[in-house]
Amino acid sequence: MSGRADSETHPEMSGDDDGLEDEPEDLAEVARRARWTAAGAGALLTLAGLAAALLRLSRSASVLAPAAYAAGAAVCAVAALIGSRGRTRRALWLLIAGVMVMALGDQPG
Repeated sequence: MSGRADSETHPEMSGDDDGLEDEPEDLAEVARRARWTAAGAGALLTLAGLAAALLRLSRSASVLAPAAYAAGAAVCAVAALIGSRGRTRRALWLLIAGVMVMALGDQPG
């Protein structure tokens, strides 16, 4: 016990798992999940918008609400497409814009 405590310890050889060597795989997995989430949310919102447009078209006297739902669904479809290609931040903003178009177009008035 005459040596220093920190003299011969190397973090990569000591058995401590910092996870640094797994970081590129983890980032790739996070990016893959983000792409799947953006594409899935965009597809789900597109289907919901198209279904709402068809329902409003059959019941509504005004064409504004079905047009707003269809336009919002188109924006969400574009978001799903670019989200699946890795542009998840832009896809998120487009999803928000698409849902806002659907919501604002359905306001009475």
